[in-house]
Amino acid sequence: MIKFFKSEENKPTERLEAFEKGCWVDLVNPTDDEVEDVTALTGIPEEMLKAALDEEETARCEKDEGAFMCLLDTPTMTDTDDGDTYETIPISLIYNDKCVVTVSLRGNPVLGDFVSNRIKADTSKPMFFLLKFMMGNAKRFLSSLRQIDKKSLRVQAELHRSMKNKELIQMLELENSLVYFSTSLSANINVYNKMEKMPAIAGNEDYKDLYDDVLIETRQAVEMCNIYRDILSGTMDAYASVISNNLNVVMKLLAVITLIISIPTLIASLWGMNVAVPFGDTAWGFWVVIGICIVLTALVSFWLIRSTASIKIKTAHSHRKRRRRD
Repeated sequence: MIKFFKSEENKPTERLEAFEKGCWVDLVNPTDDEVEDVTALTGIPEEMLKAALDEEETARCEKDEGAFMCLLDTPTMTDTDDGDTYETIPISLIYNDKCVVTVSLRGNPVLGDFVSNRIKADTSKPMFFLLKFMMGNAKRFLSSLRQIDKKSLRVQAELHRSMKNKELIQMLELENSLVYFSTSLSANINVYNKMEKMPAIAGNEDYKDLYDDVLIETRQAVEMCNIYRDILSGTMDAYASVISNNLNVVMKLLAVITLIISIPTLIASLWGMNVAVPFGDTAWGFWVVIGICIVLTALVSFWLIRSTASIKIKTAHSHRKRRRRD
């Protein structure tokens, strides 16, 4: 899809019917024919226009045939049956002496703010347009990170009530999203560092101030992403330990029950043999065997309970000693 826009300082963005010099050309998942048409209109190489159409493309900046391209990673949210998922996709901003071109696989919320005039951008000033997008993109990362943190807290609240695979999978997806964000933000910062010495930025005080603000916002996003990722990773490890501990408790209980049940089973098996056994010829022999089973089962149960309590007391005592030493 091709759209043409134009905006000037202190004037709202307006949509154009055709290409004009100094306009903004917005390409969203373009076809090969649309790429060829834009190349003919703008003189920008096809390779630059198609760079952002590869989801695995890394962030970078390059210059070729009088055109400058800045390829960045931008956050995106996808609705699925299991909820919202967060990931990053590449977007390229290209300009030359004719126009500014943006290329992405999906519609971008920051560019949508340009169209709706929530962010003022002058298409006749390509570097100002680029810096404005970089600032909006950094804020978009911060907003997405806050949403991930809120979703993480909701999922943790669900996990406190009941351990379910669905919530654990959601936590894993959030952790994966933070890994993608961290990688993309680091790649974006590398691009920004290369742009710092560009004459268009270094020679303009207003652009330099805006560039510094972009760096501050992006570094804040990196710090937030690292903090949330560490917290989520620690939470996942804690829940894994809780699940393992719960499993150990269940297995321990089953082992105790099996041991207790095995005693009357063993006695009943011995007295059920087709050989002469004690009390076999008496009318009250059955009740004697039952009594033996009950007594032995009670003794073993008492011993197991006492042993478990003793282990707990010793463990608590050792913890107190360790705390005193610390």
